[in-house]
Amino acid sequence: MAPSTLSPLSPPQEDNSAKYQSIASETDLDISDEPDADWRYNPERINRQYSRQPLAVLARLSNILLTFGSFILGLWWDKVTGNQAKNERLRAIKLVNILTRLGPAYIKIGQALSTRPDLVSPVYLEELSKLQDQLPSFDNEIAFRFIEEELGKPPQQIYAELSPKPIAAASLGQVYKGKLKTGETVAVKVQRPDLIRRITLDIFIMRGIAAWVQKNVGRVRSDLMAITDELAERVFEEINYTQEGRNAEKFKKLYGYMEEIYVPKIYWEYTGRRVLTMEWITGTKLTNIKEVQAKGIDATHLVEVGVECSLRQLLEHGFFHADPHPGNLLAMEDGRLAYLDFGMMSRIKPYQRYGLIEAVVHLVNRDFESLGQDYIKLDFLTPDTDLTPIIPALSNVFGNALGASVAELNFKSITDQMSAMMYEFPFRVPAYYALIIRSMVTLEGIAIGIDPNFKVLSKAYPYIAKRLLTDPAPELRASLKDLLFKEEGFRWHRLENLMNNANNSRDYDFDKIVDQALEFLFSERGSFIRERLADEIVNTLDNLGRRTWFNFSAVFREQVGLAVQETPVDLREESYSVKHIKNIIQILQQTPGFDPTRTVGVVVKIITKPETQQLGQNVAGKLTQKLAARLIRNLLLENTPVVQSYPQPSLPSGMSN
Repeated sequence: MAPSTLSPLSPPQEDNSAKYQSIASETDLDISDEPDADWRYNPERINRQYSRQPLAVLARLSNILLTFGSFILGLWWDKVTGNQAKNERLRAIKLVNILTRLGPAYIKIGQALSTRPDLVSPVYLEELSKLQDQLPSFDNEIAFRFIEEELGKPPQQIYAELSPKPIAAASLGQVYKGKLKTGETVAVKVQRPDLIRRITLDIFIMRGIAAWVQKNVGRVRSDLMAITDELAERVFEEINYTQEGRNAEKFKKLYGYMEEIYVPKIYWEYTGRRVLTMEWITGTKLTNIKEVQAKGIDATHLVEVGVECSLRQLLEHGFFHADPHPGNLLAMEDGRLAYLDFGMMSRIKPYQRYGLIEAVVHLVNRDFESLGQDYIKLDFLTPDTDLTPIIPALSNVFGNALGASVAELNFKSITDQMSAMMYEFPFRVPAYYALIIRSMVTLEGIAIGIDPNFKVLSKAYPYIAKRLLTDPAPELRASLKDLLFKEEGFRWHRLENLMNNANNSRDYDFDKIVDQALEFLFSERGSFIRERLADEIVNTLDNLGRRTWFNFSAVFREQVGLAVQETPVDLREESYSVKHIKNIIQILQQTPGFDPTRTVGVVVKIITKPETQQLGQNVAGKLTQKLAARLIRNLLLENTPVVQSYPQPSLPSGMSN
């Protein structure tokens, strides 16, 4: 937040109670007869309210239609003259200006549309993403009256000082810098007058228009009523500052343990539905690179911290900050990253969180058929969708991306290609995913401004690798199995890659990975792994035994003067598995928390497991069968040596880093 001059508060010089009472009456819906008066979004209540006010609805609707009239006429003329592509950007810019003029509800609509590739074209997405909600401030007298109504005391009895003018004014409210009587410097957010009435009236009209369009325009695939309700619900949360305070405290509880993340304190005794008093944060916007660096702060590292925090929000607890624009992310003097403005938050259900990780696994595997099924599970596509034309499109979008390493992938370029694809096919973008894209693209945009070579995905992969290796959830155990096992055998390269990347995740340690690995290996769900592990052990022991016997035979032949046979190709080097096992042991030794003395306890724990004894019996049986089969073949097939080949699993280049 930028510094601002504070001024002592003095009592008002005149009694404006009648004027303020008039303003207050305009801002509130009539909810006196409603038991649910907690200011959550309630479309039925809004419908009842405005079905009794046809003149107000007609006046606002006329204003909206007249404002959009020239825009719609321009679109029609472009279509008639064949200039749609040529004028598309100009029309998108005009739409942004129209939404700004129509006020808060329409500004929020535009911001929501900027994350909806299923509804608007890529050009409109780009222009709508620039939509700002900065508006002129309103009178201090009105703001101070709201403070008194919400907190029960005039501002001069609560705050020792307040800035003479708002230091920021947005579509929903404005912010003052102040100081409490107890000396703490605070930010005081006050809601705009007449906001509830204007927003609810616009929502009522929007729902009516959405219902008409959905019924009469065949090209529209998405549920516009549901999208409108989702938007309205979030706007209602944003205009309830008590809810914003609760969001901030929940965010701090879930993610405040991260040393480099800071969440400001909420002063509840000075907070109400239309007034929020929170700790003032002194810091610099991450986009102000020179100023951040002049203070000795590593801006790129702070963005990496923001990326990791976002991943934890999305994939751990499912409660995430959905509006991380540059003004809401500050580099503090001590090098921490401060989050501000918790009005727009979103929630992701567990099946959605795990589904996103599963989709990443299928993407890495280039398994586009499974990726198509993931889109159905994640509510992008309906269960009856024909995936036949969509799978090649997914392959086209992601195939080129996977040709690069993870470190080279650009999140925005991928999402831009996805946007074009989703606009063409019957995708419906869930609200949670739209907000995720907005969040991650914003972070990458900030980062690229600092470091043009920054890639969000390369910074995100260590966390995803750690989750795959340590999360006991059945969904992720299945994803790990899909990633590591294929018909040709165990993919040692991928396990190494996961472990190398996971080592870069801050809370990844030796004890955790060993405990999770053993728990899964010896569980019923790990029986498949044990069976494949037995095959790998048998192949490794067989290869080792053959090499040992061949070397012994070669020495004996040399000593007795017999010709030494040429070493078979498959015995010239260590087996594929042995080499990778050695690599994995080296990686484990580099894992945070590794202690050689503790491995003794781990070995004892493994040996005493009944599943280990069963595994040993399985290995012994398979090894005996293999030796017997080789002996019979050698005797019956004129001692023709049986050359075994061991598969060399190939790894998509996207996993090679």
